[in-house]
Amino acid sequence: MGVTEPSPPCPLCSAPSAFFHRDHRRPYHQCSRCALIHVPPAYHPTPQEEKAQYDLHENDPHDLGYRKFLSRLTAPLLAKLPPHSHGLDYGCGPGPTLSVMMSEAGHSMVLHDPIYHPNPDALNRTYQFITATEVFEHLHQPARDLDSLHHALKPGGWLGIMTKRAHDKDAFSTWHYIQDPTHVCFWSETTFQWLADQWQASVSFPAPDAVLIQRSQ
Repeated sequence: MGVTEPSPPCPLCSAPSAFFHRDHRRPYHQCSRCALIHVPPAYHPTPQEEKAQYDLHENDPHDLGYRKFLSRLTAPLLAKLPPHSHGLDYGCGPGPTLSVMMSEAGHSMVLHDPIYHPNPDALNRTYQFITATEVFEHLHQPARDLDSLHHALKPGGWLGIMTKRAHDKDAFSTWHYIQDPTHVCFWSETTFQWLADQWQASVSFPAPDAVLIQRSQ
């Protein structure tokens, strides 16, 4: 399949997309409306391939380096939350750590990960905050998944996201982040601002890979 293949519609907003980049493995397209950069579904990994890649991750709540990494999101999020808030760690992975850190700060969390901690009923409840660390780049159906998260977030609640943000085409072409075959969506500040506008929410960027979105009251 070459670069002339038709661009699929955006998986986030359904608007037309255009060819953006291609490497030795797959093509990338960019949405004309929300600017999401995405990989066509034909190039998505299978569930088995995804799990094999995720199993290589060594997330451990006792790893001080990993805690420091997560603190780029937890520190600004904790500054926003009322005491004893209740949250959801969406896509917590095989070694939940952020939930441990939030518990140590006096908050409670429910876990949901479709592979390691399946708990689909968790999305039928509502929360004062939801976290998604290193999740958004893996979403095959971001429109569906974000709709679920939006409905699970209480008015005034916070959605905390960690994902590295895309920049211009030259930077993208040499970006290590696109080398992971399970990364199929690449988000920029423009895309997060579009999402916040759809939700009539506010958005801030406390770190280069952290995003806070507050749902309107």
